[in-house]
Amino acid sequence: MNLVCHTQSSKLVAAKAAKQLIKLNSQLSKLTRSNRHHDCLSLFLQIHSSDCLTPDHYSLSSALTASANIPNSRFGNQLHAHAIFTGLKAFPHVSNTLLSLYAKTEDLGSVKTVFSELGTPDSYSWTTLLSAYAKLGQVDYACQLLDEMPLRNVAPWNAVITGCSENGYDDIAFEMFRRMHMLGVRHDNYTFACVLSLCYVIELHGFGKQVHSLVFKSGFLGWSSVVNSLLTMYFNSWNSIDACKVFENADEMVRDVITYNAMINGLASLKRKEESLIIFQEMLEARLRPTKLTFVSLMGSGLVLDMCLQLHAQAVKTGYEPCTAVSNAAMFMYAEHGLLDSVRKIFDNLEVKDVVSWNTMIAGYAHNNDMQLAILAYMEMQRIGFVPDEYTIGALLASSGSLEIVQMIYALVLKNGLSLTSEVINALVSACSKQGDIDMAYQIFCSMHFKNLITWNAIISGFLLNGYPVQALELFLQLQKFKIRPDVYTLTIVLSICSSVSALSHGKQVHCYILRCLFLNEISLGNGLITITIWRRETSCLVLHIEATFTAVLSACCRTGLINDGIRIFNAMINDYGLEPGEDHFSCLVDLLGRAGYIDEMERLIERKDYKANPNIWWTLFSACAVYGNMRLGRIVAGLLLQTEKNNPAVYVLLSNIHANAGQWEDAAQVRELMKNVRVIKQPGCSWIKPQQC
Repeated sequence: MNLVCHTQSSKLVAAKAAKQLIKLNSQLSKLTRSNRHHDCLSLFLQIHSSDCLTPDHYSLSSALTASANIPNSRFGNQLHAHAIFTGLKAFPHVSNTLLSLYAKTEDLGSVKTVFSELGTPDSYSWTTLLSAYAKLGQVDYACQLLDEMPLRNVAPWNAVITGCSENGYDDIAFEMFRRMHMLGVRHDNYTFACVLSLCYVIELHGFGKQVHSLVFKSGFLGWSSVVNSLLTMYFNSWNSIDACKVFENADEMVRDVITYNAMINGLASLKRKEESLIIFQEMLEARLRPTKLTFVSLMGSGLVLDMCLQLHAQAVKTGYEPCTAVSNAAMFMYAEHGLLDSVRKIFDNLEVKDVVSWNTMIAGYAHNNDMQLAILAYMEMQRIGFVPDEYTIGALLASSGSLEIVQMIYALVLKNGLSLTSEVINALVSACSKQGDIDMAYQIFCSMHFKNLITWNAIISGFLLNGYPVQALELFLQLQKFKIRPDVYTLTIVLSICSSVSALSHGKQVHCYILRCLFLNEISLGNGLITITIWRRETSCLVLHIEATFTAVLSACCRTGLINDGIRIFNAMINDYGLEPGEDHFSCLVDLLGRAGYIDEMERLIERKDYKANPNIWWTLFSACAVYGNMRLGRIVAGLLLQTEKNNPAVYVLLSNIHANAGQWEDAAQVRELMKNVRVIKQPGCSWIKPQQC
């Protein structure tokens, strides 16, 4: 009887312990999901040391996951030994968690060992192994393993693509993406987010737009990670128009904090401060808490003083006053407005100061021409024990008031053994040039082993500034021999040189270079800046403007989207110079309005001037209607064009596209059918090359 009672009592205790362990396992899982890894391991140890509880495979899996996310943790090896000793390693999810543990700690040898001990690796095991190889730089072997996999879903492809991107193998990542697409493997949000993040340079902008089209067709615009990657890609390519379209078309449920930060940071980097503030207001209305990046981006966008004060107050209210990054940005913001007392107050109240804090304060003093306080702050920085970097020296040199100060800073750099990085030397070259010591600037320039474009720009502009345009032009010719690609600033300097020495032939060469070089979006900005600079210089010199000059300037405004500048120049042509605008000038103005989407203004301008016989203007209006989806006006213009160009397939194709973009598929089909009935055929595109004669 006693034995029976004891047995029943033991079963009750075991059942109670089992229920308790289930609850504790649930707690362990919640702790790992909420990134409370230390708390998870602490609870696991309590279970392990309990007299009535024994960790099972679920407990061990959670503990291994927590250990994998704690840097420099040796606890994972002990858990591995425990898994072998207790036999829990036989459970597949325990072995897979061990694989993840060693993959995250970059222990490739242990990953191989654990994988080889698996009886039948599943998809997760293969993916983890591939990810470990790819992330540790063994991309070739990872690709080989991918080909050997029995079943390949999207996860292993993502692992290889991610590993390639993290190790700088962008070309292989793109190739894997193409292979994946050709084999019919369906992409997911991780695939698109990773590939779009690789399109960070302007040369890959076209490929990024193709991926965007694929995202749209695949229906993945409802994922925040994909939308955020698209925004970052477009802003990195200076394509704010498409970035804003992506943001506007994104559902409110898709927009997260990262989405708003990407918009704010992108617009702020383009100095579109009013629009970035509007997005910030929308972020607050969406009840999303701004992050440090939100305030840092806005504070660096050049806001007016009143908005600066409000923004700083909002940052303090949000709880970011102790944050070093936000305080540094606030110091920079106030320094831009000359409020040095506010800069010093923030600096003094900052609990944790870093090198950026000191650099910001020094740069603030230098920017406001208070070199004495800047040098005192520099000396205080060194006394406390902070090591100046290249930005510290650059801040001091940027506003140095005399050659003696430049030489003193140079002596400090040499005396303290500071690293003569390219940034420091570039700042020295610029400072010496500005203070009139072009010989010293050139001596420093020649002593450099590595010269980047900033170095060349500094010395070329230095020679021009000091009255040596011919030598500056010779340096530009040397720059081309080193195969360093000039930027907009370089070309602006060279055109100024050509103007000052009447070097017409060189000016024509530079002009041709501007037209043919592959700057993509940047070349438009360069053309606009250069042409407007020449126009303004001619204005200041009271040079008579001919009609062709205005045509060139208005054309540059069209290409760069400088609406206000274009309208101002057009009005100046009439009011200030008494010239009657011709069809070319009106065509440029219509084009300018069309690119900006001012369709109604275009229509009123054309009707007022009665340019119904000018096909160029009508085509400009027609193209704008297609881009901005103006169905009413597009159909009217198409009718006018068909009166004189009824055999031109472009009219039919563009009108069909207008209907299709508006969702009017039947009307689009009718236009295509009309095109067939009148026997108008769209010729396929072609290209040709001219072989070079021997």
